Amino acid sequence: MDHPTRIDDRDVIDRDDPLAELSRALRSRPRTIPPRWLYDDRGSELFDEITRLPEYYPTEAEREILATHSTMIAEVSGATMVIELGSGTSDKTRTLLDAFVAHGQIERFAPLDVSAATLLYAAEVLGQRYPDLVVEPVIGDFTRHLARLPEGGTRLVAFLGGTVGNFYLEERRAFLGALADSLESGDWLLLGVDLIKPIDRIMDAYNDSRGVTDAFIRNALRVINRDLDANFDLGNFEYVPLWDAREHRVDMRLRACDPERAHIGALGLDVQLEAGEELRVEISTKFDPADISDELADAGFGDTDVLTDAAGDFGLILTRRR
Repeated sequence: MDHPTRIDDRDVIDRDDPLAELSRALRSRPRTIPPRWLYDDRGSELFDEITRLPEYYPTEAEREILATHSTMIAEVSGATMVIELGSGTSDKTRTLLDAFVAHGQIERFAPLDVSAATLLYAAEVLGQRYPDLVVEPVIGDFTRHLARLPEGGTRLVAFLGGTVGNFYLEERRAFLGALADSLESGDWLLLGVDLIKPIDRIMDAYNDSRGVTDAFIRNALRVINRDLDANFDLGNFEYVPLWDAREHRVDMRLRACDPERAHIGALGLDVQLEAGEELRVEISTKFDPADISDELADAGFGDTDVLTDAAGDFGLILTRRR
């Protein structure tokens, strides 16, 4: 059965909030760039490349968990619709979908991502792989569009790759609460989390020898230059990943080598940086399973099961909305 690909982009066009957010972030101290500016089509391509790097262990560890436990996840959840937040190419998710299709209850798959090109590609591939599955791609930002998630049946929301670690603590609690509010009692969440481990292994994953992570973080400035009529000198910044031992997270920054003055036309904003001053772009928190389980309970989830790979590097948390 062939189903036409329909992309729902009704909410992504409103750029007022992202612009106001960026303006506040660049005026604050320390200065930050919200991670949403990383993910144009090129940024999505770079992140996909990162997941295939030998240093980047989360992808294969998560894939191992999915290969081992996807059948159980399909049986326990009984979901008729899978929604994937920040889906990208839905590469790993195919292992999950294979199990759901084999189980025979799933009817719909809704990948949500900011990149239209990536979604169209993924929808085409998935349509060929699962001809009887309705694929409903939605262009959107999972930090803004949770209230518009597709409805119907029993839903399982997959939020993979450890992306929840990109939120600061209060942002993460607010996000998990908003996600719980967008779900019905009996819906499910499958949450990927990177686990605490030796620091050298973590840092190698965020400072790869090929410089792909450098290019990915730097892409935020390229997007701002292109889309917002700005003139940041990309060559004047070095990529600096730092480990925050208190918060158990990697802090990815861009440091100005020389004094920098950039104008952002769309914001009517001049940004002046001293030599050595940093722009904080993204964080990646590593979790203790008990701590994140407590956060999920506080948000309104229960019946939590923590699944890990054999090495204990990564976790998938299957939990039900109470």
